[in-house]
Amino acid sequence: MVVWLTLENAAWAQDGNSYLWGRFLGGGLGAALTIVGAAFGIGRIGSSAVESMSRQPEAAANIQTAMIISAALIEGVTFLSLVICLLALFVGGA
Repeated sequence: MVVWLTLENAAWAQDGNSYLWGRFLGGGLGAALTIVGAAFGIGRIGSSAVESMSRQPEAAANIQTAMIISAALIEGVTFLSLVICLLALFVGGA
């Protein structure tokens, strides 16, 4: 892809819409990385919580509460990041 971007056609740069590929690429990559990162983080939280509950069953309620709060905070940041990516994709300047 880097080679394609460096060897792009000169006529393509003159059509006035050459900034669109950057918006699409940035918005798509940003959304993808956000979702992958959130999925990885929530998966790690879930696996660690289940492991902790199996080691200390008497503390399962506290561990579950902490797990849900942590997952909710990660989801909040994920939704905010996705909104920013979609705004950059569809509403972006220029």
